[in-house]
Formats: sequence, structure tokens, C-alpha cells
Amino acid sequence: MVFSVVVPVYNERENIRPLIEEITAAMDVSGRPYEIVYVDDFSRDGSLEELLRLQREFKTLRVIAHSRNCGQSAAVASGFAASRGTVIATLDADRQNDPADIPALLAQLTDGTDMVCGVRTKRRDSLIRRISSRVANAFRNAVTGDRVSDTGCGLRVVRRAALAEIPVFNGMHRFLPTLMRFQGFTVREVPVNHRPRTAGVSKYGVGNRAWRGLVDCFAMRWYKSRRIPARRTRDPAS
Repeated sequence: MVFSVVVPVYNERENIRPLIEEITAAMDVSGRPYEIVYVDDFSRDGSLEELLRLQREFKTLRVIAHSRNCGQSAAVASGFAASRGTVIATLDADRQNDPADIPALLAQLTDGTDMVCGVRTKRRDSLIRRISSRVANAFRNAVTGDRVSDTGCGLRVVRRAALAEIPVFNGMHRFLPTLMRFQGFTVREVPVNHRPRTAGVSKYGVGNRAWRGLVDCFAMRWYKSRRIPARRTRDPAS
């Protein structure tokens, strides 16, 4: 069984090598065959050039490049489509997610579980970001009827077979656990480490997420009422 680690990246050149080294160390310890799939979302800071250079050094590294900036959801979807693994892990490129947590998440992906999501128990962000995230999370759960502890955590592992039932749209990555549950899949949550950003600049803030997040919540409510559930067929001979 091959595992894929998908990393969407946009203008994170300084974080690329350290994160690849950390992912490599974590996956080598796990003893599982793996690949690292970076999806560059049309970076302008030399991230793609750095990835192509490192690809010659790290044989497990594969690089996908967008021809224009499409957003994080599109980058995640491109990574899913390009991955070869039957199980896929995702994490953010800013190194705030800890790759050392990946083996623990994989261990929780037991029979009957389709997705395992990280929950950042000790956030290493500013007070404003922590408060806004908490308020947004509570509002999202109230509108969608779901119960996700930390929708903003990018560290997750998911079965490829389940992803075939998930629609792709701008904002999909933030609602992936909810979409999985809506489709009838089982999602578990586990505590993970969270680290302060040490290089690069955050691409998200309260201003550029609030309105879109509000609209997306009501879109999820609509989708819940119209969804076609997964696992809807059976073998009539059985």
C-alpha cells in the first residue's frame, strides 16, 4: 500500500526544504512506501523553482504546477487527482502542521474509519486569529448541523475511495470533514501539534475569509438537503 502526502503551496519558498525533510523523516520512521506531492498554485516567489531543484534530490517528491492561481481548494484537488496512494495525507505548506503527527493519524485510520482529522489543541497563532477561528467554527457547526472541532487544521488523512464522492469547489478544503460526513463516511478527530510560523507570510486573515466563509456555510446547508449518499449500491448476487 502506497501513501501520498499532499502539500498545496503558494509563495512558501523558505518553508519548502525544511518541510520536505520533516515529512521524509516522519514517513521513513513509519516504514511505509510513500510519495510527497507538492502542488504549486502559481507561486511568484521562486517556490516552483525550489521544488523542481529539490525533486532531483528527494526521489519521493513529485511536483504539480498550476498555470494560474486557483486557490487552496483547487491545489488540494489537484493533489488528490495526481496522487497514487490508496490513503492520502494533507498538511499546510507553512510548517505550522507537524509532519511527525502523520503516523499517529494513519494509525487511527482503522477499518470503518474513512478520514482522520487533526485538532490543534494549543494554537500558536495570534489572539485575534484564535478568537475569529473559534467563532467561525461555532457558526459553521450551527448552520451545517455538523460537529467539527477544528475545520482550519490542514493535517488530515483520508481514503482515496471516499474522495470520489466529494464535489470539488472553491472552499472545499475547509469543509472536507463535513462533506465526508454528509456523504455517510466516518470521520474521527485526534489532537495534533501546532507550531508558530517562522518564515513566510500568512495568506489568510479575518478580512479575506469572513464573507466567503459565511456564504459557504449556507451552501453546505443547501448541499446537505440535496446530496446523493455514497455507498448506495450493493451486489444483488450477495
